[in-house]
Amino acid sequence: MNKKCSGCGVLLQTENKKAKGYISKDKIVDSNYCERCFQIIHYNKKTVTELENINEYIKEQVNKNAEYVYFLLDFLSISQEAINMYQDIRVPKTLVISKLDIIPKSIKESVITDWLRKTYDIKDNIIFQSTKKNINTKSIIKNLEERNVNKCYILGYTNAGKSTLINKLCSAEREEHHDITTSSIPNTTIDFIEIQLNNKLTIIDSPGFTLNNTFYFENEFDLIKRVNPKKYLKPITYQLKNIASILIEDKIRLNSSINNSLTFYISNDINIERVFESNTKLSDKNEIIIEIPENSDLVIKSLGFINIKKSCKLKINSDYKEIYEVRPSIFCNTRKWGD
Repeated sequence: MNKKCSGCGVLLQTENKKAKGYISKDKIVDSNYCERCFQIIHYNKKTVTELENINEYIKEQVNKNAEYVYFLLDFLSISQEAINMYQDIRVPKTLVISKLDIIPKSIKESVITDWLRKTYDIKDNIIFQSTKKNINTKSIIKNLEERNVNKCYILGYTNAGKSTLINKLCSAEREEHHDITTSSIPNTTIDFIEIQLNNKLTIIDSPGFTLNNTFYFENEFDLIKRVNPKKYLKPITYQLKNIASILIEDKIRLNSSINNSLTFYISNDINIERVFESNTKLSDKNEIIIEIPENSDLVIKSLGFINIKKSCKLKINSDYKEIYEVRPSIFCNTRKWGD
C-alpha cells in the first residue's frame, strides 16, 4: 500500500518503528497520519527528524516539476542566504513576505518592497500575507487562476508559515480536508504533499529549507518557540555606551567601539540585557570585529536583526560567526547591496 501521511508527506510503513512514516498495521487502513504526526498533533510531542541534503532535494524537484512557486519568507528571516535560495528557484515565482501581522506598524509595506528590490535585486512580484488575519490569502488562488496554473508549490524556510497557509487555503476551498501537521520544530514536513484544492488547482506543500547555521540548537525547543513571535514586534532601542555590552540569551555578546544606538528587531520573548565588561557572562577569548557602516543592519540569521545607527567596530563573540551578516538598513533606502 503506497499511502502517504497527510501531515508530513512521508510514505507510511509498518515495519520499522524508528523509521520515518511508521504506523501500526492495525491502523494503516483507517489512519491518515503517521505515528509521529499523530503525537505532534494530539500530544505536542517534540521530535527532531534529520533530512539529509534537503535543500538540494527541494530545489531539484521544484525546478524540474513546478509551474509556479510561492516562496514564503517572514520579515525576520530576510538574509542574503535566504535570498540566494529564493533566486535559485528558476521557475515563475512570487516572493511572499509572510506573517504580516508581526511587522512593526511603523514600517510600511511599500518601504520594505522598495528596500528588497534595491538591496537584493528582487525583480519578481512581492506580496505581503498574513494567515492569522487572512490577508492576501484569497488573492493567492486568484492569481494562480488568472495565470492558468494547475500546480503550485509553496516553498520557504522552516517556520515560514507554509503549512499553516495551505491549511487556510484548504479550509476556504474544501469542506473536508486533513490538516497538514504544523509545529515550530524544524523538518515537520518531511516530503512533498499534494493537495487537490479544487477541480483545477493542486497545491504542493514542501519540506522547509534549512539554514546552514542557526542561533539555536535543534533540540532547544523552548528557544525555537520563543524565536518565532506570535504578535507584532515592539522594537527595543538601547543607547549603548562603549563600556557596556548587550547579551542575548547568554549566547551572543556584542559591544560597540563608540557610544551608539542599537534597535533590536527580534521576538520580544528573547532575553536581552545590558551588562558591563566587568560583569559579562561570556568569555573574551573568541571575539571577532565586524565593521559596521553608518545606519546598517546586523542580521543574526534565525533570530532577526539589529539596526545600528553609527559607523563603528562591533566586537562580538565568534561562536556564532556564521550567522552574522551586515546589510544596508531597511531605514536607509538609498544604496544597493555591495555599493
